[in-house]
Amino acid sequence: MQTSSDRHEYPAHWEADVVLRDGGTARIRPITADDAERLVSFYEQVSDESKYYRFFAPYPRLSAKDVHRFTHHDFVDRVGLAATVGDEFIGTVRYDRIGAGGRPATGAEADEAEVAFLVQDAHQGRGVASALLEHIAAVARERGIRRFAAEVLPANTKMIKVFTDAGYTQKRSFEDGVVRLEFGLEPTDRSLAVQYAREQRAEARSVQRLLAPGAVAVIGTGRAPGGVGRSILGNIRDGGFTGRLYAVNGALPQGQKELDGVPAFRSVRDIDGPVDVAVVAVPAERVPEVVAECGEHDVQGLVVVSAGYAESGPDGRERQRALVRQARSYGMRIIGPSSFGVINTSPEVRLNASLAPDMPRAGRIGLFAQSGAIGVALLSRLHRRGGGVTGVTGLSTFVSSGNRADVSGNDVLQYWYEDADTDVALMYLESIGNPRKFTRLARRTAAAKPLVVVQGARHGAGPRGHAVRATQLPHATVSALLRQAGVIRVDTITDLVDAGLLLARQPLPAGPRVAILGNSESLGLLTYDACLAEGLRPHPPQDLTTAASAADFHAALSHALADDSSDAVVVTAIPSVGEGSVGDATLAEALRSAAAEQPTKPVLVVHVELGGLAEALSAATSTAPQPGAASGPDPTPRTGERVKPRAAADEGAPADEKGAPAPAPPPEGTHPIPAYPAAERAVRALAQAVAYGQWRRDAADPGKVPEYEDIDERGAAALIEGMLARGQGLTLTTEATCELLAAYGVHVHRALPAPTPDAAAEAARTLGHPVALKATAPHLRHRADLGGVRLDLADEEQLRRAYAELTELFGGPEELRPVVQRMAPRGVDTVVRAVIDPAAGAVLSFGLAGAASQLLSDMAHRLIPVTDRDATSLVRSIRTAPLLFGWRGSAPVDTPALEELMLRVSRLVHDHPEVVAVTLEPVVVAPHGISVLGASVRLAPPPARDDHGPRTLPAY
Repeated sequence: MQTSSDRHEYPAHWEADVVLRDGGTARIRPITADDAERLVSFYEQVSDESKYYRFFAPYPRLSAKDVHRFTHHDFVDRVGLAATVGDEFIGTVRYDRIGAGGRPATGAEADEAEVAFLVQDAHQGRGVASALLEHIAAVARERGIRRFAAEVLPANTKMIKVFTDAGYTQKRSFEDGVVRLEFGLEPTDRSLAVQYAREQRAEARSVQRLLAPGAVAVIGTGRAPGGVGRSILGNIRDGGFTGRLYAVNGALPQGQKELDGVPAFRSVRDIDGPVDVAVVAVPAERVPEVVAECGEHDVQGLVVVSAGYAESGPDGRERQRALVRQARSYGMRIIGPSSFGVINTSPEVRLNASLAPDMPRAGRIGLFAQSGAIGVALLSRLHRRGGGVTGVTGLSTFVSSGNRADVSGNDVLQYWYEDADTDVALMYLESIGNPRKFTRLARRTAAAKPLVVVQGARHGAGPRGHAVRATQLPHATVSALLRQAGVIRVDTITDLVDAGLLLARQPLPAGPRVAILGNSESLGLLTYDACLAEGLRPHPPQDLTTAASAADFHAALSHALADDSSDAVVVTAIPSVGEGSVGDATLAEALRSAAAEQPTKPVLVVHVELGGLAEALSAATSTAPQPGAASGPDPTPRTGERVKPRAAADEGAPADEKGAPAPAPPPEGTHPIPAYPAAERAVRALAQAVAYGQWRRDAADPGKVPEYEDIDERGAAALIEGMLARGQGLTLTTEATCELLAAYGVHVHRALPAPTPDAAAEAARTLGHPVALKATAPHLRHRADLGGVRLDLADEEQLRRAYAELTELFGGPEELRPVVQRMAPRGVDTVVRAVIDPAAGAVLSFGLAGAASQLLSDMAHRLIPVTDRDATSLVRSIRTAPLLFGWRGSAPVDTPALEELMLRVSRLVHDHPEVVAVTLEPVVVAPHGISVLGASVRLAPPPARDDHGPRTLPAY
């Protein structure tokens, strides 16, 4: 063991699980003296060529001195990290701090280190070195090292590529036959882009391995029919899985080779050939044994449907942690436990490894559900053709994460982002383990394809099985941040399906203008009112009367779609009677043909008691790809761009729940038309599409974070360092708050204490009349409605009279804590806040000051760093925003100055993670200029790692 003289305390927070390029996992941790034998074994497995590249000479074995040097570190000036799978090293990296002339050095004065890697040949090409570089760079920054230097032989092109591809600012030189690379370690836009791209590819690949396996083993297939394992086995077999399928049951009689027509084995280790995914359906107490067998057989991933984990209490939670640790030690990822299963409808895979008895129709919608019960409900609603959302819909993939102990919604988003078979992503979430990462991934995904989310457990704790970081933000704030990231937030699973159906098959509307037409005046008016309630701009409904023919519908829809004053059309239809009544199929064909003439605008149908019309339109609501089509249209067409349509399911599609054959595909050149049984549901889905389309257009130009020449970033850093030296976390004094904010160009009006009437008079003489007298006691602060403020005191007499009134009403000066402040120009009182939430990250909030806004929760929020466009929209996002823009004849206030203030606060918090809370209240926004009358700042030591740190999986 290393002694205290060799080392500092073991840095456990450097340990991390990572996903490698091929989707497998590895653990990165510091190397210690206990690793001597592992290091020797690792080195023996490295090829002579790799050893030569590492040491620039033949180096067949490590000497005892080498082993001691490479395993004894002080974790400051000498650090070594290892990537491990199981108990074996697969790669190592180390740095040694150096000073002038490249000699070993100690202390913060030497901010450069020499770095070197060695990766086992069998694991080269998996991204091991890239992951190690991210982690050793983060360690070095934590220890005050700002630059790395590396010497590499010219022939070692793989290692040179690791350094050059990392995205850091580099300097390269060539001397004495060696390439010397030097690069700074501060994250750059390019290095972060490289890191996020690698993260996306690795996590997407890890999910792809679970959803598109070549061979699946179902472990826990009971000998008697029924049971979870046996059911899943049958579902995979009956779904037409294109790969190899095996049944595994340790209780099978010796000599039994088959179960339900599937090759059967007593252990996964008995299978002759690779197994990519194992579906685990054994009792929880037997799972560790199964995981070990799978790991020894090089299984790539597990779908654990077994229950009895964190959802069952503390013992189950520890059992769940052990499950994740054990699986990751073998490089495997887990879906579950308590998972409902996974589905992939791709013709190349056709995997139904779930408890859903029927394989869903193939389509373009990806579905993720944390709850098995909700997953069943969503699958049922998307599958059936009658009832809720009418028409056939289809899935590309389905993932039920259960307790989401490992694979989460973030991982599935990474997969869907690049999945050509998924056009729309639907997610049911009961908890968000890493909201900061989720919003980052959601923003990128939403820029490519719609992402619709419904959140359960909004008003209480999430499911017991979910291990999540606590957030201090209310649900409304988290929802606002998700909407800012482009997420389409809905409230129910019905809304989730409604929005998904529209977005899957109709183009995005160019704006909020809606044409309404149909054969019922009353239904048209209901639709009109619903549009107004959702913030849309409907035209007066066009009543075709109940005598309208299919030709009338066709003509009216064609005219509405050709009208430049409309962005979308809602068609309403009720049953007609009499000899001339329109047949359902005839009406559906009339609507389809009219929509085909103008395919750039969305069309929705609201039907009442027209099951036949819904069924006829179902051919137009399938999301299945057109038979024989190599690929579908661009999943996220720009508004107004002509889209190549897809047809409905092919002739081989399964029958619906009543046994009827799937409808024939609509003619080429048509958009499938979604139908809704209620106007409110159709309009709500349309409003979501309108808002999302506007977000897409705005996201094309997100704005920029302005640079201000008067910001003193270094001066602020020095102030913060000095203040934090006095304590771990502290709220700054008024003087310190003003000094720190002034470094970022935020100037707070002076407030002088007034413990006596004479002190108040002296303060007023110092500041100059007119002044304000304010009580700053916690129960009166920022509560002008309680009478704790006296304004426009023009002279000493008025000031003394006001002082007497306050003390008479509220108590003595020691209780009131009165201050005197020079009067600011009249305006609108607002509040600007910034806070670093442990889960969501840095958030900037804005609203009007006062009890009314607090009661209405009328605050708007944006993620930091805020751009100029974010600041502009933030000011306009609150419901009381008209008060800033001349409401009822008042003078408009200086909103550009307000926006600049928010941008400066955003910069302060973004530049200095030690600033964990800022409150400016009130900020008086006058017609010309702003006045910050009150401010508070709280500091805390920054976290060891943040979202800019190296890639890691959630710790267990």
